[in-house]
Amino acid sequence: MAVKSSLSDIDAQIEKLRERRRTLIIKSAERFARAATKTGLAEMEITEEELDAVFEQIAARFRKEEKKGTAGATASSRRQPGGGSGTTAEVSHDE
Repeated sequence: MAVKSSLSDIDAQIEKLRERRRTLIIKSAERFARAATKTGLAEMEITEEELDAVFEQIAARFRKEEKKGTAGATASSRRQPGGGSGTTAEVSHDE
């Protein structure tokens, strides 16, 4: 019966990992939704294809920085101590 309890333990671990994965996906989605709302992007009529292309460009930019080893320096220069987001820019919500 040790095998069954071992399988039960593994099943429990798998379920915990699935729940953790769901939580991480939700937090990531909320983070991007906040950024889209803050910048006015959420209010614009942009096709899924256009959004995919823009996010792919952003991802490629940050992948290049990671390879160069400058991602840490770049990330810290964008954030202010205490959780501030730096200077705020005026964003036009008109098209």
